[in-house]
Amino acid sequence: MRKSGLKKNSSSRISDEEISLVFKRALTQLNVINENDTALIFHDISYLIERINEIKSLFPKNAIHAIAIKANPLLKVLRQIEKLDVGFEAASLPELYFAEKSGVSPDKIIFDSPAKTVNEIAYALNLGCHINADSLYELDRIAKIIGEEKPKSTIGIRINPQVGTGNIALTSVAGEYSKFGVALKENRAALKAKFEQYEWLTGVHLHIGSQGCSIEMLVKGVEKVLDFTYEVNESLKNNNAGRQINIFDLGGGLPVSYHRDEEAVLMSDYVKTLKHQFKELFTVDFKLITEFGRTIHANTGWVASKVEYVKREPDINTAMIHVGADLFLRKCYRPDDWHHEIIVLDSHGNIKTGIDKNKYMIAGPLCFAGDVIATEIILPPVEQGDYIIIQDTGAYTLSMWSRYNSRQIPKVIGYFNEGKTFEILRERESLDTLLAFWS
Repeated sequence: MRKSGLKKNSSSRISDEEISLVFKRALTQLNVINENDTALIFHDISYLIERINEIKSLFPKNAIHAIAIKANPLLKVLRQIEKLDVGFEAASLPELYFAEKSGVSPDKIIFDSPAKTVNEIAYALNLGCHINADSLYELDRIAKIIGEEKPKSTIGIRINPQVGTGNIALTSVAGEYSKFGVALKENRAALKAKFEQYEWLTGVHLHIGSQGCSIEMLVKGVEKVLDFTYEVNESLKNNNAGRQINIFDLGGGLPVSYHRDEEAVLMSDYVKTLKHQFKELFTVDFKLITEFGRTIHANTGWVASKVEYVKREPDINTAMIHVGADLFLRKCYRPDDWHHEIIVLDSHGNIKTGIDKNKYMIAGPLCFAGDVIATEIILPPVEQGDYIIIQDTGAYTLSMWSRYNSRQIPKVIGYFNEGKTFEILRERESLDTLLAFWS
């Protein structure tokens, strides 16, 4: 699928060889990397565009693909995405504001916050974006704000289909209990009554989790909410309501591969399954919405950190680098749930080979013992001045940045066509900016 001269492995990640090539080119480009850049975040914008275009090609042309801002909120990245005629999913008022400022049309913005205030709902209604209510109580709040006026926003409600939890409990949101949405089993009648009560309520929304959920779980969630949709639409038809549920928000949740030896779950397989089981979703009867984030961004990014010191002990070596739990919050706090492949480049960007007689700990710069990215891994001999490359970092890394120890956010570099063109997406955070944050 990628038009790359370098081989991409079966997990859809950027190959080691391509990372080496891009890093070499960045080192030789004026004003891309300087001596203060002890850590750098790279985003392959060409690959990001390719992934979004693939999704657009698989779904109906009138579908709204709302890319989840929480995965990667960088404004210059959002503006690249906006050029592709897709939208954004916002989970907070600031994210809603970011989407607005990206230049995207309001009717392609999906507002999903689970704790919307009265003012936030009013802001969204005035903007004219699509709103997914998270509870029956929120529907009543929206009704009070709307009054007798017909809203220019379309409105749906998030339903928990209760299909169970995936492999990662903390990112699974469709168990028997979830803080999100309205549980379908216990509230089926109440949900149905709201659709009969509010003529502006024309959409349903589900999202069962981010990473760790199989295609089978995703499809089961769609099936349960679609069955409920048919039930409501039949009732509305019998009551001559003159309206139907015609917006179906699939959410996101398609898992990505973080392991070198693990096959990626293909978007084409997911869509093929949806089309086979739910043909009606791909007709004019429904407007489909998707909210992919991780599957768009994760494999398009990687991080390079200079090795500052190597501490050598009889049985273990520790490579001290310049990112840790500040950038890899989930990896450091939940190491069994999250994985990143690691390679080593020398100071010129060449891939180092061989195997050191000792295993390595890859330790970050923060002042607590758990600030470790990798434990007892096999690597080539690592020296001061080498670079540790951490792969598949395009989603849920910088967006989860921690302020502990007041470390400076690294420079973020976007590139096109394997590093033939570079763009600074965000400069390294200055000391004065940090001081202002804490002032």
